[in-house]
Amino acid sequence: MQDLKISKKKPSYPITVRLHDYLSDYNRNVKIPIFYDDLLRFQGSIVVYDKDDNDTLWIRVYYNEFEREEIDLALKKVYTILHSDGNESAIPFLSVDAIDYCTFGNSKPFRIKIRNILNDNYTYFYVKIADASRVYGLELEHMLSPYNLNFLVHENTLIEEHIAGIPGDDFIKNILPKCDKSEKSQIAKEFVKFNERCMIRLLGDMRSYNYVIVPTHDFDHVVYKIRPIDFDQQSYEGKFNIYRPQFFKENLKMVELVSGGMQKLSINQYKTEERSILVKRLKSFHGRIDKLLDCMEEDVISKQENIDLLKMKIFDYTQDVTFKRCKNMGQILKRSLAYLTRNYENVNLDKLM
Repeated sequence: MQDLKISKKKPSYPITVRLHDYLSDYNRNVKIPIFYDDLLRFQGSIVVYDKDDNDTLWIRVYYNEFEREEIDLALKKVYTILHSDGNESAIPFLSVDAIDYCTFGNSKPFRIKIRNILNDNYTYFYVKIADASRVYGLELEHMLSPYNLNFLVHENTLIEEHIAGIPGDDFIKNILPKCDKSEKSQIAKEFVKFNERCMIRLLGDMRSYNYVIVPTHDFDHVVYKIRPIDFDQQSYEGKFNIYRPQFFKENLKMVELVSGGMQKLSINQYKTEERSILVKRLKSFHGRIDKLLDCMEEDVISKQENIDLLKMKIFDYTQDVTFKRCKNMGQILKRSLAYLTRNYENVNLDKLM
């Protein structure tokens, strides 16, 4: 498998007034007491290693004593806003155990570890620059995937909840080889569906380290689901295969599971299932997703050369001439979802009777 390259580092696109208004309508645009830039004022750092002494590409940052007290309080307030109604009665029982900064990737996020001192339960959330591409990606994931997402935006700062799961690259290396035949078959099925979902909604760069595997125990077996955790490459690249996880070399073991253990009929069945359920989700969020796509149509979230390349690639794939008339990524995605709806909305029930 040839390595699929991302063309260049994606720029960060600002949140437009219209997108801010949309986020306000759905309680995503909420005033918070700290900004991304505030966390950049750290005084020092140390490297964070995993349990096997490998560099995680995160550093643990430290602030001077006066600023740390102020920052800790602000982060606790953000936690209560993100996970509750902003009530500050729980703040005395919260501790900011760690503030980590990632030096890898586009978003350079801060990861905040919040612990309840009464029972030692802890969770994470992330503080990032509010990039329009990522916000569109998060909203589309919330509406078009099986999972709800919790995030907040205020001016140039994005707060994201943590998505729990086993990093895809760790799972493929350490856990997949130990899975039995039945488990591998189920994982292959989920990868087919995940691949289809990313392609349809134009979520790119789903290499193994940009998604997690979520195991759930169900009676006498474990069910595995695949969830993306990085939404930076939403509707940006011009290469169509960037939106298809099967073409990244990091996912080769997953692709081999599909090709080696599933018949073509089964693969097509799972693709049809995913497309049909996506149409049902589209209908459930009809008004909301229309408003989001209207924002995307008026927004600039990619380069013209990428737009021109992608619309022609999708035209080649669908033979739908409406793609040739698209002028931006919002229009391409809108036409893609309309194409999906036309082809999978009306299941021929007569054939099932």
